[in-house]
This record gives sequence, C-alpha cells and structure tokens, in this order.
Amino acid sequence: MHFLTVPGLASSGPQHWQTIWERQYPQRFSRVQQQNWDWPIKEDWVNQLQTQINNLTGPTVLIGHSLGCITIAHWAHQFNSEHIKGALLVAPADAEMSKRLNFVIGFTPIPVKPFVFKSVVVASTNDIYATIGRSKAFAGHWGSDFINVGKKGHINAVSGLEDWEEGKEILESLSGVKLAE
Repeated sequence: MHFLTVPGLASSGPQHWQTIWERQYPQRFSRVQQQNWDWPIKEDWVNQLQTQINNLTGPTVLIGHSLGCITIAHWAHQFNSEHIKGALLVAPADAEMSKRLNFVIGFTPIPVKPFVFKSVVVASTNDIYATIGRSKAFAGHWGSDFINVGKKGHINAVSGLEDWEEGKEILESLSGVKLAE
C-alpha cells in the first residue's frame, strides 16, 4: 500500500505529522507537489493531484490535511481511480465559512457527493478553520467515518503532535496496513 499526502495551504513544514510520516516511511509515502502553495487555485490543485494519481501503479490511500482535504473532495467529484482505496481527511478547512480562507480561488462550493472509496474525517473541537459541526457535516456528505480528537487545534505542527501516533492508528485501521511492517 502506498500513501499519498495532500497538504493544505503553505504545504506541511518539517514539524508537521505529514512530513514526519514521509521521513519515517520514505518507501511508502510521497507528497503531492503544488505549483503555488500560498495562493491556491482549485483547478490547479485538483489537476496536480490528478496528475500524480495518474502515475500511481498500485493501491494508494490519500492523506489530506486542511485545504488538501477539500482538494481531495473536488478531485473525487471530478475523477476516479482504481488505485485509490481510501482517504484520511484531517482537519478539513471550511473554505465556505472561514474568513481566513477568503483568498483561495474556486474551492467553493465544497462538494457534497459521497466518495466511492472509504474515508475517515478527523477533526478537532477547537480548529480555527472549521467548526466540529461543519467537519461532521463534511463526513456525512462524503460518506466518511468521523472521529473527534478533542482539542487539538488545526491538527498541525502548532498542535505539537510530532509523529501523531493516534493518527497513525487511524490510518492503519483505514488502510488495513501496519506502517512498521
């Protein structure tokens, strides 16, 4: 099983759990590389994700964070791939309601179509980019399982999660793969 990380705005820095997981398991993980991490345009981000998915050769789970989750939702609304077996969607950024995201282009409306692959939305009760209620609504629309991890902010490097063991356990459950193997 391969894991493709889909970071959000500004990508994921060296202390972010996505980056840490990529370093820990370099044979299993790769990252979508966007042309412009700071001024996201939905069409560009979705097309770049599709380009990388087209290059996959085996079963893959997408691991989205923040605006990366919304990118995955738009991708799933437009495309499909036999290689995508699931998606871990962590702290989906509410591009419709968050004033902090008023500069992102084309990400609204957020798709409400169920995914054709299994997925889990993981959210925090004190995320500045989405309320827990909106995150739960996204999970319902997408047909995703929902996990409330309590007060963990935006579930990013600032949250101090380091390699985020709880997230690894959720990913292992979703994918059916032990990362240490």
